[in-house]
Amino acid sequence: MTILFLNRHLGAALLACAAASQVLPAYAEPAARVVYNFNPGWKLAVADPAGAAQPAFDDAGWKRVTLPRAWNEDDAFGKDIVDHSTGIAWYRKHFTLPAAARGRKVFLEFEGARQAAEVYVNGRRVGLHENGVTAFGFDITGVLVPGRNVVAVRTDNSWDYREAATGQRYQWADRNFNANYGGLPKNVKLHVTDRLHQTLPLYSSLGTTGVYVYARDFDIPGRRATVWAESEVKNDHGRPRTFTYEVRLRDRDGRQVAQLTTSPRTLAPGATAVVSAHAPVEGLHFWSWGYGYLYDVETTLKVDGKPVDTVVTRTGFRKTEFRDGVVKLNDRAIQMKGYAQRTSNEWPAVGMSVPAWLSDYSNGLALASNANLIRWMHITPWRQDTESLDRLGLMQAMPAGDAEKDVTDRRWEQRIEVMKDAIVYNRNSPSIVFYESGNRGVSAEHMREMKALRDRYDPYGGRASGSREMLSAELQGIAEYGGEMLYINKSARIPMWAMEYSRDEGARKFWDELTPPFHKDGDGPAHKGQPAPTYNRNMDTHAIENVKRWHDYWRERPGTGTRVSSGGVNIVFSDSNTHHRGAENYRRSGEVDAMRIPKDGFYAHQVMWDGWVDVEKPRAHIVGHWNYAPGTVKPVTVISSADKVALYLNGTRLPDPVQSERFLFTFDGVAWQPGELKAVGLDAAGNRICETVLATAGAPAALKLTALTAPGGMRADGADLALVQVEVVDAQGRRNPVALDTVDFDLQGPAEWRGGIAQGPGNHVLARALPVEGGVNRVLVRSTTQAGRVVLRASAAGLAPATLALDTQPFGVEGGLAMRFPADGLPLHLARGPTPATPAFRISRVAVPVAAADAASNGADAALTYDDDETTRWSSTPGRGAITYRLAQPATLSEIALKLSGWRERSYPLRVFVDDVPVYEGMTPESLGYVTLPLAPRHGGTVRVELNGVADESNAIRLTEVANQAIADTGANQTPKGVLSIVEIEFYRAP
Repeated sequence: MTILFLNRHLGAALLACAAASQVLPAYAEPAARVVYNFNPGWKLAVADPAGAAQPAFDDAGWKRVTLPRAWNEDDAFGKDIVDHSTGIAWYRKHFTLPAAARGRKVFLEFEGARQAAEVYVNGRRVGLHENGVTAFGFDITGVLVPGRNVVAVRTDNSWDYREAATGQRYQWADRNFNANYGGLPKNVKLHVTDRLHQTLPLYSSLGTTGVYVYARDFDIPGRRATVWAESEVKNDHGRPRTFTYEVRLRDRDGRQVAQLTTSPRTLAPGATAVVSAHAPVEGLHFWSWGYGYLYDVETTLKVDGKPVDTVVTRTGFRKTEFRDGVVKLNDRAIQMKGYAQRTSNEWPAVGMSVPAWLSDYSNGLALASNANLIRWMHITPWRQDTESLDRLGLMQAMPAGDAEKDVTDRRWEQRIEVMKDAIVYNRNSPSIVFYESGNRGVSAEHMREMKALRDRYDPYGGRASGSREMLSAELQGIAEYGGEMLYINKSARIPMWAMEYSRDEGARKFWDELTPPFHKDGDGPAHKGQPAPTYNRNMDTHAIENVKRWHDYWRERPGTGTRVSSGGVNIVFSDSNTHHRGAENYRRSGEVDAMRIPKDGFYAHQVMWDGWVDVEKPRAHIVGHWNYAPGTVKPVTVISSADKVALYLNGTRLPDPVQSERFLFTFDGVAWQPGELKAVGLDAAGNRICETVLATAGAPAALKLTALTAPGGMRADGADLALVQVEVVDAQGRRNPVALDTVDFDLQGPAEWRGGIAQGPGNHVLARALPVEGGVNRVLVRSTTQAGRVVLRASAAGLAPATLALDTQPFGVEGGLAMRFPADGLPLHLARGPTPATPAFRISRVAVPVAAADAASNGADAALTYDDDETTRWSSTPGRGAITYRLAQPATLSEIALKLSGWRERSYPLRVFVDDVPVYEGMTPESLGYVTLPLAPRHGGTVRVELNGVADESNAIRLTEVANQAIADTGANQTPKGVLSIVEIEFYRAP
C-alpha cells in the first residue's frame, strides 16, 4: 500500500510548484491535507548527552544527515552481524511549522526505528516505540509552537534491549538473522490535517486504522469488480460536524474511472466512525505478476460541499485463491518461484537506507530473474520495499516478527501486536499475498489467533494466513498455506511452498577451479568444527546446485497429480550481512552479490522460472565464461528449458550432452579455443527455439564507468545515491571476465564516497581502492544537500583511465520541510502484461487413488502413507519391509512418488510389483522430499512395495544449520537402515 496524502484542494498549482521550484507554497487558505517529507535537516550524535531533548540544547557540532540514515551504516558488510555497533544515538531536527497549520491537527509518522525510539517535541516527551519493526506515529498538535520547533529522538539499538513495561526482550532482535542498522533507518513524514480527518493506519501508537480499499465480486474475463473504500474518520472539533464521503478512482494516467458520494453523516465531538462506499467498476486492469498496475483511490471528506480532508490510497486489485494445493492469481494457477530475502535488503556501507529508486532496481532484478515472490524473513518489511513490490508486480509474504520458533506469554503478545500493526499499515498493498505467522511452525491455538487478526483487520484483501510447516491434518484445517524451510512438501488441501531452500554459498569472485584466482570448489574454513564445502562453492557449482534443488519443486508442480507442491523460495537473493557459514563474514548465498551484480545462479533461475507453472518462454544460459588458458579442457554446462541443446564452438557442433535434472546439459571434455561458444535450444522435434552465446574477450585495455541513478537524475537531498559500475574492457569495449585489477577512485564535487565491496581486508568497505572481480565491480556515491557537478575518476595500472560526471539536481527544502518524496516519479512496471487467460500448465500425470493398504508389519499404520499428512508415517519392523495397496480402480501405472523417512540422507533399495509382476527395482535417490520412480507399464489393481536390503547413506545431501541442527532432521536417525518407512506414497497413470 502507498498512502499519498495530497493537497487536492490546491490542485494542479501545488503539484506544479512541488515539481518545479520545490519551494513550499504560501497558503492563502487552509488546505484539505498536506503531508511533508520530514527526512531533510536532521542532526545526529552517537552519544547520550544530558538535556538533548530540550529545544535550547546546543547541537551545532552534531553531524548533519538526511534520513533515512542508520547511525552505524559504516558497519554494513564491514563487520559480522554480531559485531554491529550498538548503543544510544540521538537525532534532532529543527523545523518551521507553516502558518496555515495553526489550529489544525499535526501528526508525525515514522516508518520505523531500531530498536527503540523515544520521541520529544519541544522538550516534551510524546511517546516511546520499542519493537524495532513497525511504523509508528504521534499526535503532536498540542506540543507545537508557532514558527520554530524541535523534534528530538533518543534511539537505543542494543541487542538485548528490554521492553520498558515488562523487561521482556524481543525475540526478533537476533544476532543471526536481523542485521542491526540502528537509529532512524527509515523515512519520516509530517501530516497536517483538518480536525475532521481520516485517521492514520498506526494502530499501536495512535489506536487508529486509516483507510482500507479492496475489491470484491471479481469477473476477471470481464475486467469487472466491485471496489470498496472504508475510512476511519475522527472529529476533533469541539462541535458536531456533518460531512459527506466522496470516492474517486483514478487509473495510472490520472483519468477518473469511477466516482460515488455517500449521504451526509454527522459525527459528534471526539467521536470516531468508519464510513464506506462501494461501486461496480468496469474496464479494470488487474494487478498481476510483472504487471504492477496501480490505481489512486481518493477518499474525501466534504463539509458544506468543500473538501476538508483528502487521502489518496495507491493500491491495485487482484483476485486470489488458495485451495487444492494450488495458489491462483486472477484465476490462473501460479507456482511460487522466488527468494527468501532478509528484510534489511542491505547494501555495503549503507545498510537498508537506500533511496526508493534503488529499492526498485534491486527488487526489479529479482523480477528479471523471473521470480514472482519475495518472502521477507523474520520481520515485516519497511514501507519502501512494500511499495516497490507493488510497482513491480512481485508478490510478497509478510511476516510479523520472530526468530526460529513459536513462543509464549509476553513474547507471543509482542508478535501479535506487530502483526496487527503490520496488517493495518500494509493491508492496501496488492503485492502482499501471504501473512506469515512464524518463521517456524506455530501451535494450532496461535494459528487461530493470527487468522482471526486477518479476519478482523483485513477480511477482504485476498491474503492467506499461514506459517512455516503447517503439515499436519489439524493445522491444514486452520492455516491457509504452509511448507517447510529446507524441504519440499505437497498437499491436496492448502498450498505448500518451501520457505527457503538451496542454502549453499558461493562468492562471485570465483568462476571455477580453472580461472584465477583458481578457487577449488569447497575450499574454505570449517563451520562449527565441521567441513563446510557447500558454503565455499564457486559460481559454476553454486549455479548448478541451484538447478538441482529447484528440480524437486518443478517435478511436483501443479499438473502432476492431486497432491502437488506450490513451489518454493531460494535463500537469498542478494548476498546478505547476516549469518554466514563460509569464508567471509557475510552470507554469499545470493543470486546477485551485495552490489547486485548477477552471478550465474541469477541466469539459472531466469531460465527455469520463465512461466507461471510450466516454462512458457524457452531460454538457455552457458555457465561461466570463455576466456581460458591455451590447453584447457573442461566440461561446459548449459542450463536450458529446451528439450535438447546443441553446442557449437566456432561453428563446429560438439558431441551431444548428458541431460540431468531436466535443465542441465553437460558437455564433457571441451577443449578451449578462442572465439564463440554458442548453445542452441531445440524442441522435441528439433526446431530451434532459443540460443545464447559466449565470446572470448581480448586483453584488458581500459576502464569503463557507467552510472545508474533515479529517473530524472540524482537529487541533492543528502540521501540519494548513484550506483556506478566499473568494468575492465578490451580494445573493443567488451568486459574481460577474468580481470582482477585493483581500481583507484577519486571523487570530486558535492558528493560522499560510500564505496563498494570485494574480497580482501575489511571487504574493502569504504575503501577508495578496490579490485574488480570477474572484470566488474560497483561503488555507491551519495549526494550532499548542495547541487552541482560530481566527477568520479577511476584508474588502474596498465589500463586507460575513465571519468564520469554527474550533475545533482536541486532539492527544495524550506523550514526543514520538503514536498517531494523519495518515491515520486518512479514508474510502474507493466512489462509482463496482464494475467494470461490460457492454462498455466499441462497435466502430465493423473493420480490414482488408494482404496486400502495392508502391511506385513505394523499394519494398523498402513493408511498413514496416503493420508495427505506429512507428520505421520508407517514404518515396518526389521526384515518385514513390505506394504501392499489396493487401488480404487485398476490402472496402468506409469510412476509412483514417495516421501521416505530420511529422504535427504538415505537411498532405499526397493522393489515394486503390480499384481505380483515386478515393475521396478533399484535404489531411490536422495532428495529434498519426494522421489519419483518410473514403472514398467503394467495394468493392475494392487501394488506391493518391498525393501530389498538395507538403506544406504553414502551420498547424503549434507545441511548444516546455524541456530538449530534439529531443523534439518528428516527422521533418518530414528529409522534403522533395515526398516522401510514411508511418509506418503502416490500412484500415477499417464493422462
